[in-house]
Amino acid sequence: MVAMLLATACAVAQDAPQPGQPGTGQRGQRGQFAGMQRVNGEVTAVKGTTWTIKSEDGTIYQVTGTDNTRIMKGRGEVLKAADIKVGDGLVAAGNLDAPNKTLHAAIIFDTDAATLKALKDNLGKTYITGKVTAIDVDNAKMTIERPDKVSQTIGFDETTSFKRGRGMGMGFAGMGAGATGATPPPEAATNDESITLADIKVGDTVGGQGSVKSGVFVPTQLMVGTPGQGVRRNGAGRTPATPPGTTPPPQ
Repeated sequence: MVAMLLATACAVAQDAPQPGQPGTGQRGQRGQFAGMQRVNGEVTAVKGTTWTIKSEDGTIYQVTGTDNTRIMKGRGEVLKAADIKVGDGLVAAGNLDAPNKTLHAAIIFDTDAATLKALKDNLGKTYITGKVTAIDVDNAKMTIERPDKVSQTIGFDETTSFKRGRGMGMGFAGMGAGATGATPPPEAATNDESITLADIKVGDTVGGQGSVKSGVFVPTQLMVGTPGQGVRRNGAGRTPATPPGTTPPPQ
């Protein structure tokens, strides 16, 4: 669950320009860290610039930083190593020493413990994310397996729109921002294709903001991706292998 929720903070931070780097945005950030491996999880211990994290499958990793490691939060806020606390959520990208379960981080995205708790608490209430397990087009309903393994049926009405495309990651960013009371970034809709409920298939990943109406969560916009979307391919068109317990780098 932590992995899915932390992706919201990661995507927002990637889109924010960095101090001293005017004009650097989503494409520049993604290109800079393309090819790096990632680990993510909740911080369980802190020792200087080494953080112990527990991933969603229970695997323990060590994330190590240096003076050159960029640490970010939210919409591009720069942090210091000392700002990361036990209970925070981390997404770290860099060079993974898989046998020793240690990632030497080039960049770290931090979500403070309070925000992470809010994301968890609001899942299924102010936003939804997960994998589609069933679709009832006639009754405008869909069943989602959430990251916490809870199966939730959501509904749609005349206020709901559906989008699929390269902006999937930014859509999740907007979803997470809305879950914590922030305003979703306007970049969320960039490069997204308008689709209909009939275009969505079982197995697709979805996410979106919304509210509970008559006991059923109804998204105002549902962002849709397909399994494997967002994984960078090499020149031969193949997806590089990713070590177990890690997630592919953002495009």
